[in-house]
Amino acid sequence: MFMAIQTCLPPPVTKTESSDMNIIPKPQSIEILEGEFKFAKSTSFYISGSSQNVTFFSDFLKGLIPGLQVGEQGSADIELEIMQETDIQKEGYRLAVTKKGIHISAGDEPGLFYGIQSLRQLLPPSSENGVESLKGYRIRSAIIEDFPRFGWRGMHLDVSRHFFPLEFVKRYIDMIALHKMNVFHWHLSDDNGWRLEIKKYPLLTEICAWRVDREHEDWRKWSPIKAGETSSYGGFYTQDEVREVVAYAAQRQISVIPEIEMPGHSSEIFAAYPELSCQGELLPVRPGSYWPNEDILCAGNDSVFTFLEDIIDEVVELFPARYIHIGGDEARKTHWKTCPKCQNRITVEGLANEDELKSWFVQKMEKYILSKGKNLIGWDEILEGGLAPEATVMSWRGEAGGIAAAKAGHDVIMTPTSHVYFDYYQGDPETEPQAIGGHSTLENVYSYEPIPAELEEQEHRFVLGSQANLWTEFIKTPEHAEYMVLPRMTALSEVLWSAKDQRDWQDFRSRLGWLLPRFEELGWNYRPLDAEQLNK
Repeated sequence: MFMAIQTCLPPPVTKTESSDMNIIPKPQSIEILEGEFKFAKSTSFYISGSSQNVTFFSDFLKGLIPGLQVGEQGSADIELEIMQETDIQKEGYRLAVTKKGIHISAGDEPGLFYGIQSLRQLLPPSSENGVESLKGYRIRSAIIEDFPRFGWRGMHLDVSRHFFPLEFVKRYIDMIALHKMNVFHWHLSDDNGWRLEIKKYPLLTEICAWRVDREHEDWRKWSPIKAGETSSYGGFYTQDEVREVVAYAAQRQISVIPEIEMPGHSSEIFAAYPELSCQGELLPVRPGSYWPNEDILCAGNDSVFTFLEDIIDEVVELFPARYIHIGGDEARKTHWKTCPKCQNRITVEGLANEDELKSWFVQKMEKYILSKGKNLIGWDEILEGGLAPEATVMSWRGEAGGIAAAKAGHDVIMTPTSHVYFDYYQGDPETEPQAIGGHSTLENVYSYEPIPAELEEQEHRFVLGSQANLWTEFIKTPEHAEYMVLPRMTALSEVLWSAKDQRDWQDFRSRLGWLLPRFEELGWNYRPLDAEQLNK
């Protein structure tokens, strides 16, 4: 059902042909020169910089150049260099290909890594499997000057609705890396399962990570849970596995941003810790859709904040990234309105209503997160009742929340449903795999502009970038997940990296045709392009 089919793809480049500059995302500038670089049997390379880039690049070349040698600076055929004094922009690189060799220079480690990714796309797709020698393969001489437009270039993955194995998480990170994206937003908790080992609260993974199996039923129409029914579907990541993912991502210059939902989308917690809710009722982990989301953490209970702070303590130790995402979305305050503890909190804190109580909750958590040297991110609902002083807003319900936050001087990440919700259909629902609804085609993603016209030029700096979100209510397998993000991820990568005035849909389609065979070699599933998309 999800098998990708090559449709009107360009022929593969052979060793006797010169590779063209079909790079995605499109570089800021490419100057084509006379001549070509030809790989020899014993091509040598030299890399200055961290062991991460050395390891990644040397591992990639193994098998492609049987006589691969580590050369000396100034004489190696391929040189990758971190330059202490350079005018190359942050995360940028300069890739020079001449008859004598290939030279990639950058001012930082990410820039060097992105230069490697561009060089990687200039090699034949078969190079991804490392089974064929590059001897005799030629690359056209050129100078590429490149750097990203936005600093936040992200992809999100929801592992609560459906749990994905560790190897797929790494594979997802590989996809992000090839596209020069730099953020992996890992949605680790929600009503349908808790996915992160917390040493202090073992019941979160013993109980809250598991639900009764309703995988054979429609997500929105799951049958009632029977008395004595075993919770058998789910899973979680151990702290050692999380460290493994974080290290894997770091080698690819990707920050892993954990999301721990609060105060809403937290009902799975009450399967083990019911005292943290307003009702105090023991609830099952939902095996399907849960709406309206009324069972949320009690804002009047001090034990809730002790619980959350303990969790943050362990999260901080696992994730070195600057940010922690707390969710904050879709929290129905129904129980807060009748909860004596919540109403007492409103009175004691001098708050006007439940919206201000929600803001108080978020600000309290922000203060603790800041004390740990981290910054808080929340979905745009955290604007309700007043925004926490240093919070970053992730605007998903359109762009209005992001615009309001930017105008107030807050950092913003644009992620509107209209363009970058990859759980939406990308074609005719009659012929596409099941999705949650909505519609966002490849061209629609490519047309997105992250900086809204409503912002003044001096406010543009608050838009850090954008990301695509993959919610997985209807996405049960890695193959389906890949199909939903590829090649829409490819389109978004160019939106976030390349200059706005350089983006051209027809040119992108042409270059995408050259990238898809690489997906094939990597074994990545993707939605095939229609013939007319490539032939227009």
